[in-house]
Amino acid sequence: MDGSVRDEVRGAGVAAHPWWRGAVVYQIYPRSYLDTNGDGIGDLPGITQKLGYIASLGVSAIWISPFFTSPMADFGYDVSDYCDVDPIFGTLKDFDALRKEAHRVGLKVIIDQVYSHTSDQHAWFEASRQSRDNLYADWYVWRDPKPDGMPPNNWQSVFGGPAWTWDARRQQYYMHNFLSSQPQLNVHNPVVQDALLAAGRFWLDRGVDGFRLDAINFSMFDPEFRDNPAWPAEGRTITRPFDLQRHVHNQSHPDIVKFLERVRKLTDEFGAVFTVAEIGGPDPLGEMRAFTEGDKRLNSAYSFDFLYARELTPARVKASQMNWAGPVSEGWPSWAFSNHDAPRCISRWCPPDMDRQHYAKLTNALLLTLRGNPILYQGEELGLPQADVAFADLQDPEAIANWPRTLGRDGARTPMPWAKGNSYAGFSEQKPWLPVGQGHAELSAALQETEADSVLNFTRRMLAVREQSPALRLGDVQFPDVPEPLLAIRRELAGESIAALFNLGRDAVTVPTGLVAGYKVLIASGAGAEPPAQLAGHAVWIGQR
Repeated sequence: MDGSVRDEVRGAGVAAHPWWRGAVVYQIYPRSYLDTNGDGIGDLPGITQKLGYIASLGVSAIWISPFFTSPMADFGYDVSDYCDVDPIFGTLKDFDALRKEAHRVGLKVIIDQVYSHTSDQHAWFEASRQSRDNLYADWYVWRDPKPDGMPPNNWQSVFGGPAWTWDARRQQYYMHNFLSSQPQLNVHNPVVQDALLAAGRFWLDRGVDGFRLDAINFSMFDPEFRDNPAWPAEGRTITRPFDLQRHVHNQSHPDIVKFLERVRKLTDEFGAVFTVAEIGGPDPLGEMRAFTEGDKRLNSAYSFDFLYARELTPARVKASQMNWAGPVSEGWPSWAFSNHDAPRCISRWCPPDMDRQHYAKLTNALLLTLRGNPILYQGEELGLPQADVAFADLQDPEAIANWPRTLGRDGARTPMPWAKGNSYAGFSEQKPWLPVGQGHAELSAALQETEADSVLNFTRRMLAVREQSPALRLGDVQFPDVPEPLLAIRRELAGESIAALFNLGRDAVTVPTGLVAGYKVLIASGAGAEPPAQLAGHAVWIGQR
């Protein structure tokens, strides 16, 4: 079915749903996917070249991290032109070719939209900083200093240090929640909203199927600029001053919802366009619900429930899922275990003396069993562990600024390993922007293609199981009461029942009698075809009735 068809019926006996509900999204970090022009940096033609591989996984859509024009201080999340492609990634013509080929092979295309800030090299900011009375003067967040010259308040930036930088041209401070080269847009200003929506329309007109809204809860702030309250450090790991405040005034203003309703009104003009918000913070649930409730706001949101979790437990899975166990009108979640900002889950969760490839089958199967939209990060289908990047090779400004108190983001961004024996694991013929991860070439896609029981081929089978099961894509979720570390999940819809067992511990566990009686196996790892009476450590058994 051509990608231009925006709605479809998903499964016999199931009412029509928008294509995105229950869909699996494959995240691509373009700098690290495939280099086709020999500069050591991945590009859009590289993604196009691998769309057949991605389609063979069985996912529904790709999400491409920013490829817009940028000085790359934060590797694309500092946008200097929302409506063009940075030359290191290619051209608008290359994007159009990518979108056309993705739709041809049945993949939707989701792209990032960065609405809370721009680069300081964006034409809007270059104009805004020239004076206090020009057309763009109020497009960013400017404040006078305190009488003693200090910044307007105590707000801190995510990457360390005050969220304010002095600008001599305007004799004012400008706000930035991230790098000083990422000035905060004044999204309270309706003219700024109009400009951002115009940029979104540009890409919708080019045929994109969805937007992931980066750091959207940072897009509006307290107009009174009150100080953030302190957050005592006891019991927490502190890496930067940002960690010592409760962020109640520099982000998460209630008017964000009104802007998101404008975003939804725009995307509805183009049919079933998928919109998903990234929402960070220690207590994101309220914003996730507010941003997605009803049919006038975003379709979905995801938090960092799993992305920075140090261990995977049944209690964590249950708590996260049960927040979204009600009707669709309450909101629809998305889930990620790994991404370009967080250490890969295999390295965080798998005990160091255990088989990581066996564990990767567990995590991938679990992610694809959850109610919501799973987001599979590039290399997760291979079971890639986090790479150890030496200080001399670091590129991530957060990691460099806070070394060695934070792992940073580079270890999850190393080049995708396509083949062993080729230069730089088949990613490039030239030295890549980050080194290839330790042991990643031995886990390359080419090698795993030839192994019937590899993580890659297991993940393909699990994706096929999900696609063929209305209950897994759209059904209710329940958690039968079983002793930890066993996790039991039941998904049900339209007379179909799925029972999934996951042993999150290293030792064998007993499966309660009758829990999976009458179910026929769909897929298993570390277990046989028959409903198990015991389940080995880190084993998976999923059946259907």
